[in-house]
Amino acid sequence: MELEKLFCEIDDFCTNFEETLKPRVITNQKQQRQRNCQLCLSEVMTIIVYFHHSNYRNLKDFYNKNLVKYYQREFPKLVSYNRFVELIPHTLIPLISFLNSRKGEVTGLSFIDSTSIPICHPRRAKRNKVFEGLSGWGKSSVAWYFGFKLHLIINEQGELLAFQVTPGNTDDRVPVPVLADRLWGSLFGDKGYISKKLWQELWSNNIKLITPFKKNMNNKLVELWEKLMLRKGH
Repeated sequence: MELEKLFCEIDDFCTNFEETLKPRVITNQKQQRQRNCQLCLSEVMTIIVYFHHSNYRNLKDFYNKNLVKYYQREFPKLVSYNRFVELIPHTLIPLISFLNSRKGEVTGLSFIDSTSIPICHPRRAKRNKVFEGLSGWGKSSVAWYFGFKLHLIINEQGELLAFQVTPGNTDDRVPVPVLADRLWGSLFGDKGYISKKLWQELWSNNIKLITPFKKNMNNKLVELWEKLMLRKGH
């Protein structure tokens, strides 16, 4: 995605977001020191999103080796990396709201999957205090990890329909009813979503859950085109 187009979309969103949010903020009677920031909210959010479009594996390298060297024209008031890290927590709510505003259209064809979000090396998991009580151990197709799990539902065009972040030890089937609340039609998933109870619950809400079949399962209810779509999604 082009940087200029990304910034314009985020900046327009931030303008509306801040205008809507300010009247609802409860002012604190105590005077608090507010540190001025050279980067505006939309710039910080743009940098965070653009990082995930890059080939860099960590934010520090992306910021110091790429952004600072080659994007001074686009971001003339860049701060130090340590200061930028301090600004990131302030973008959490706006980023979540921005992501929700970019959801796609429910078309009746949806795909669900999950991915791991490790927060540290497994050997340092016991010493991790940042997400204490929130994260957990999970197992991906590769290995065990400590962190979170991101659950996503998209349509056949790749547009985001729903998402949720859970501890790494959360079963893939647990958040499905909430994620699929506004869906209809066919929902395709892998073997991790096989569950008779879940299938019946979704079926009662006009959603047909389609997963790969085990040898002892009857697949007569699945049509040929649905089997082809299942292969396409995975």
